[in-house]
Amino acid sequence: MAKHRLEQPSTGLKTARGAVIAGSITLGTVAMGAGPALAAPVTVPGIGTFEIPGITENQIPPQFKAKPKPNGPESSPDLFGRNGALGQRAASAALTRIGSPYVYGAAGPRAFDCSGLVYWSFKQAGKTIPRDSYGQLGGGRPVAESDLRPGDVVIFNGGSHAGLYIGNGTIVHSSTEGVPVQKASLKSMDFYAARRY
Repeated sequence: MAKHRLEQPSTGLKTARGAVIAGSITLGTVAMGAGPALAAPVTVPGIGTFEIPGITENQIPPQFKAKPKPNGPESSPDLFGRNGALGQRAASAALTRIGSPYVYGAAGPRAFDCSGLVYWSFKQAGKTIPRDSYGQLGGGRPVAESDLRPGDVVIFNGGSHAGLYIGNGTIVHSSTEGVPVQKASLKSMDFYAARRY
């Protein structure tokens, strides 16, 4: 009886087949492209409109559907208009956290460090800003101390502390361990800079 040997394809042939298959998959992916992402705009009264991924427009109750924008130059929102709507919403959000404990590294909703309170407040207003006080100092646009408006980010002590201006020479901030979120005079600390987002 003759010995039979199992014929195995060469390793080079296996590699070539693998490359052809991988290339076909890649080519198909590039040629096909990604399908449209599911996301529907949802309006939260008093807060703003947000894109919610993974849902379609018909899944949203009518009271939360985004209103169509009018045509013309007024159609884009003026976040820094005469009333500073974004900043005012951020300042209002911060005021709801008065009495919350200071916890280093915390960014809400029940505890905060200084920059965490500022970050969380803007997030509630519909804008994501840098998380730490030095990042907050580097973002936005500079504002003179004499031109502060509610919602402006106020930086103290060379950049190591942040709070939100709420008007009338007052800020809301989370200062240190053992001291809850509170209002304070703008003059109670060494003013360094301010930013408007």
